[in-house]
Amino acid sequence: SEQPYNFVSMLRLIATSLCLRCQHVPVLPSNLRACSTLSSVENQQTVEALYELSVDIQKVRKLKGWVLHQNPAYTKEVAGLLRNMGASGPIIAHILAVHPEAVLCNPEQLQTQQELWMSVCPNHRELIGVIEKFPASFFTASSNHENQRKNIAYFQSLNLNKRIITKLMASAPQSFGRPVEQNQLMVCTLQQAYKELGGDEANMKIWLQKLMSQNPFVLLKPPEMLRQNLVFLKNRGFTTSELLRLLSKLKGFVTELNPDSMCRTLAFSQEAIGCSDAELREIILNCPALLYYPESTLTERFEGLFSAGISMSQIIQTPTVLELTTQIVNYRINQLKACGYDISAGSLDIINGTKKDFEMSFGKLQLRRERPLFNPVAPLKADD
Repeated sequence: SEQPYNFVSMLRLIATSLCLRCQHVPVLPSNLRACSTLSSVENQQTVEALYELSVDIQKVRKLKGWVLHQNPAYTKEVAGLLRNMGASGPIIAHILAVHPEAVLCNPEQLQTQQELWMSVCPNHRELIGVIEKFPASFFTASSNHENQRKNIAYFQSLNLNKRIITKLMASAPQSFGRPVEQNQLMVCTLQQAYKELGGDEANMKIWLQKLMSQNPFVLLKPPEMLRQNLVFLKNRGFTTSELLRLLSKLKGFVTELNPDSMCRTLAFSQEAIGCSDAELREIILNCPALLYYPESTLTERFEGLFSAGISMSQIIQTPTVLELTTQIVNYRINQLKACGYDISAGSLDIINGTKKDFEMSFGKLQLRRERPLFNPVAPLKADD
């Protein structure tokens, strides 16, 4: 009986292995299949052109080797376009190494792309900076130029800052490739929610800009989900003004939540903290992350804090410490211990915040410990 069991286990292992292998097989994007031909051998013209541009060919072969087998490719034309916009040789090499698919884009389409992006970018230098950070957003094979044009015009009609529109195009290009009506619907839903929650209409443009800047993907979420989440939170006792604070502080994450996940997370947090509904709402207003972190993440972070000697009362006073990973918390606590600071006896504010915040707090602590205290009324010691 043991032999058939082992045989079945072996088959399952083989099947799992094959599935994992299939997941790692590079798939040629559908928007390139129609205009490119996949060859069994590398396109030597592409390889030579990339060599001439000092592109890391080994990196391209390792990560996106299928690009080198495509024909036609427009390596020299793409490099020329970037060079004409002011990109240096090293920048061109970097862009083509991290996003070699760029060489498969038709030069005429790229010229249209450049014109569209320049309608919101102040100059070529800034556009090159955007392309360097978000090459996939610029080098899209575009059958969607008309959608891009309409979406740009729509966001400009909202009097949004050009830099905000550029950031949206770079971070969430999908929202510009789809019909403008979908973005209009989500923006109208956000504006309506802002008004219903008591937001000042005079500040709505600034609020909307900040929200989309912090989370460009907010536009890609279903408007119905936003409404459902706000209703759920209202039923949990949050006031309209508190909901407006959450909608602003969550950086759009409220559109990525759903009532079921929030219900589980809230129940877990309340049990772990041991607080009332009102106390939990106050904690969430200070740390909205408690709404969207899964129970497994919160369990790990609570345990990590406890093992470092931190008490629940300290966590309640500074709940945003739960936004930090256990690794970051341990690193910061060890840094403080090396300076003789006992985190269990003080405030967690010193380990809270961004890397820059911690470095500033840690630097001030070191300075206070190194600088000798001077008492102006103490008698001076003098040699007899």
